[in-house]
Amino acid sequence: MSFEDSARPPRPGEELDAPRLAGYLRGRIPALTGELEVAQFPSGHSNLTYLLRMGGEELVLRRPPFGKIPKTGHDMHREWAILRALSGHYPYAPEPLLYCDDLSVLGAPFFVMRRIRGLILRRELPPGLELSPEAVRTLCERLVETHRALHALDYFALGLQEFGKPEGYVERQIAGWSQRYRDAQTPDAPAFEEVMAWLEAKRPPERGAAIVHNDFRLDNVVLDPLDPTRIIGVLDWEMAAIGDPLMDLGASLAYWVQADDPPELRAIRVEPSTLPGAPTRREIAALYLERAGMAPADVTFYYVYGLFRLAGIAQQIYYRFYHGQTKDPRFGALVQAVHILEATARRAMAGGMP
Repeated sequence: MSFEDSARPPRPGEELDAPRLAGYLRGRIPALTGELEVAQFPSGHSNLTYLLRMGGEELVLRRPPFGKIPKTGHDMHREWAILRALSGHYPYAPEPLLYCDDLSVLGAPFFVMRRIRGLILRRELPPGLELSPEAVRTLCERLVETHRALHALDYFALGLQEFGKPEGYVERQIAGWSQRYRDAQTPDAPAFEEVMAWLEAKRPPERGAAIVHNDFRLDNVVLDPLDPTRIIGVLDWEMAAIGDPLMDLGASLAYWVQADDPPELRAIRVEPSTLPGAPTRREIAALYLERAGMAPADVTFYYVYGLFRLAGIAQQIYYRFYHGQTKDPRFGALVQAVHILEATARRAMAGGMP
């Protein structure tokens, strides 16, 4: 039985011009022969991801969503450049092959990378796959270590010093996400003003600078199908930057729903973080701090920031749906998730990260 992540026919309105794309690829990657088959990976609410098959090759194409998008969002060249810098230094990053900014090909910039074949865990385990509590614990510990290893890279040595300004990163993230949330607010969304004020008042000093992934979670890593506790790839680098690693940890903790969370929070879980053997958020934070050589600390600020940032991402997507800029039915329920994230942030502000 195969547990590998599967692609499907492209969603209506998100098809690619296969003949034009095939001609472009053949002229730049000589090893590609035969007809081009295009499928689409079903996950993701931001950049679109396609599986390309030509002859015996399997590649992955990333492009922005169709329709109107924010001017500062979906910078395909940035994601491509970060992958190029990581190539050969971080073994989990996909191998980038080419970048295209010629809009006559697909109507938008895109890049192509080599596929990492493997297992990606979604909200639930695939049918037939069983993981013991010990295996789940091992996988989660390796997830934390893979995250820490990214933060340990010397971004100057990789030529990534221009990909962010470490000084003032925390302050800019709070101000930036506050403005983006206000710009994307709809009448049916919560205001988040108290959360924004709390974050500004509780803002801690910087805790160093590192390459931050900004979307590091269990369903963005690729696992070895023969050993699902072994991580072989890390995907979705579109939000990577240079910044405070604890802000990146907070962004990851915001996704981590545990078994004793309120039912409404468990309802919006995107990764199988409630499996028997899975660590709690506090255990993940403690393990990360230990592996990173940092003193034990209360990470509630970073968790609340992660929840607010996640709400901002969801609200930006919902804004497009609310105003008819996209008809993807998945986006219509995001405003409910934004309300749940706001309530979760308030609880953490009052009593600490549970």
